[in-house]
Amino acid sequence: MASVVKNTIIAPKEEPKVREPKPARAPKSAVSSSFSNLVSGSFLEGKKFIKQVPFILCLALLAMVYIGNNYNAQKTAIAINKTRKEIEGLRYEYISTKANLMYISKQSEIIKRLGGSGLKEAIVPPEKIFIEEAE
Repeated sequence: MASVVKNTIIAPKEEPKVREPKPARAPKSAVSSSFSNLVSGSFLEGKKFIKQVPFILCLALLAMVYIGNNYNAQKTAIAINKTRKEIEGLRYEYISTKANLMYISKQSEIIKRLGGSGLKEAIVPPEKIFIEEAE
């Protein structure tokens, strides 16, 4: 048998191409990526957001209740202050009217007012009348 030598050229194996590394970018911070997602509206696309919709609606409802409660409390506080000022004014009026009535109802003032009718001031002080009970 004859050995047959084949003339074949063995090509050197090609080396795989090595990719050159790209210049490293500064990693985005969580705040900037969240802000960009918020501005672009891409956060609304995810399944995670859809699962959180009931929770977000609950928070929105609580916020509305909180705002309404705060508004009602301020309205009540304004009404209380208004009523307090009105009561204070009425109290001052009551005190001045009472003092005026006490002055007018003095015996000497009554005599001055009724001076033309012939009434005179009593000189003898009033006496107590005692009634004895029959046994």
